Amino acid sequence: MKQIIVMVLAVASFIGTWAVPKENRQLKFDPKVGEYHSLTMPDGSIVNYTSYERLYYVTNVEDSAYQYLNIFVPETASSKSPIFLRTYVGGYMASRAGGPQAGDASGRALKEGMVVVIPGTRGRNSIVKATKNDKKAGVKKGQEIYTGRAPKAILDLKAAIRYIRYFDDALPGDAERIITDGTSAGGAMSSLMGATGNNPAFEAMLNEMGAAPVRDDVFASVCYCPIIDLDHADMAYEWLYNGTESRQQGNVDVLVVSDKLKAMFPAYLESLNLHTPNGTLLTSNNYLDYIKSELIRSAQIAKNAGADIPDSIGFSFSEEASFGAPPVNGGMNSPAGKAPLGGQRPAMMRGGKRNGDYITDLDMAKYLNYVVSTQPLKTAPAFDTQGVAGQRASGENEEFGDATGSSVNFTEFAANLTGSVLTDDVKRNVALMNPMNFIGDGVSTVAKHWYIRHGARDRDTSFPVPINLALKLQNAGKDVNFLLAWNRPHSGDYALDELFEWINQVLHSTR
Repeated sequence: MKQIIVMVLAVASFIGTWAVPKENRQLKFDPKVGEYHSLTMPDGSIVNYTSYERLYYVTNVEDSAYQYLNIFVPETASSKSPIFLRTYVGGYMASRAGGPQAGDASGRALKEGMVVVIPGTRGRNSIVKATKNDKKAGVKKGQEIYTGRAPKAILDLKAAIRYIRYFDDALPGDAERIITDGTSAGGAMSSLMGATGNNPAFEAMLNEMGAAPVRDDVFASVCYCPIIDLDHADMAYEWLYNGTESRQQGNVDVLVVSDKLKAMFPAYLESLNLHTPNGTLLTSNNYLDYIKSELIRSAQIAKNAGADIPDSIGFSFSEEASFGAPPVNGGMNSPAGKAPLGGQRPAMMRGGKRNGDYITDLDMAKYLNYVVSTQPLKTAPAFDTQGVAGQRASGENEEFGDATGSSVNFTEFAANLTGSVLTDDVKRNVALMNPMNFIGDGVSTVAKHWYIRHGARDRDTSFPVPINLALKLQNAGKDVNFLLAWNRPHSGDYALDELFEWINQVLHSTR
């Protein structure tokens, strides 16, 4: 059955792009044509590097504004240097290939001696003009054609990975040690690059684009607050936040939707058959306790590093100071008694009394109300909003629309409420954009190493979404470093000392 699905997926995804001329390009890389530059880092140090820019990674270029990459090689790089692929996709929108930034992971990677690759990608808002009339498709010359609806962004990124591998002998850097990084929708893309390596569902589409005929798996993926599992994210969101004061006091129609979505999540959770690191099967009966343990672990790490953790948001503490904090059970790859790697101190919080050295409990209802007090909840549904309780389309509704610029429902739940029908194309593209579908499928080459962060007060998606990703990877035998980063909102490329210490650890562990 899986093979049949793969074949259909490969055929269907390009339906709907009409009358768009494709530029014929050659895949090429000339190491002699780079330009010399320097980057001043926040600490005042200078990083010298050579840039190679506007390198097209497919031969059939549909949108020349985006379908190329830039490569930046520090002067200390060699053929064995890791390759750091930073995607700047946000909101599932198009992303141009830019340059390294001193204040984020791209600049830090250069400083660490890594080759940095920044690819452009099409997105839900990328547009070209039709060059001819197409009566059959109902397209007129000059009409705007959307080039980047799902799954185009991940196809572009996979083509970029293939370009790097194709020119591995000529390029500085080691294509066997590609590390991807992204935030939010970019975190989703990083997780897809890590989870879908060499999966045949993408092959026909990549061939049609003119991607290099080589592998597209990667060594490691860094995922900040990944917006993934969109076909189940709405139910996860309401399961977590349905009982908060803001949801209960909100619009009656929205609350009805919230109640229905909340009731759907337990069956999905239990279908995943997830186990905690100590082997406990997660169900809807113990899952909230597991989330609590992860939040306690995060807060304890921050407290050990000097943060003020107030009891006013639900935490309970030891009565007296002690010589050391006890471990918090159930966490992934980061003991509660250890300060963050690299020694970076988290943001301080005010309020509450002076507390003991270790955290003993957390009132989850109080804590979730705190989270949503820092930033209002999304509506219900959080993602598939179009037409539900009179709501407008979300960015995700646009993402799964077609080349005409349509917005569509993409979950059965929302489609049933709005009276719409999920087409086969929409169903296939939703499946292709969910990394959870590829982990452990026996076909994909999944990255061995994962660094996943989601803010402990990030409400852009719910805590179960990144937790499920981390646990599914860990249950599949992958090396996972996961944390609900203390007091962080929806953001990425933070605690760079910690990130790059982890990267250096996994690189050295494989030598």
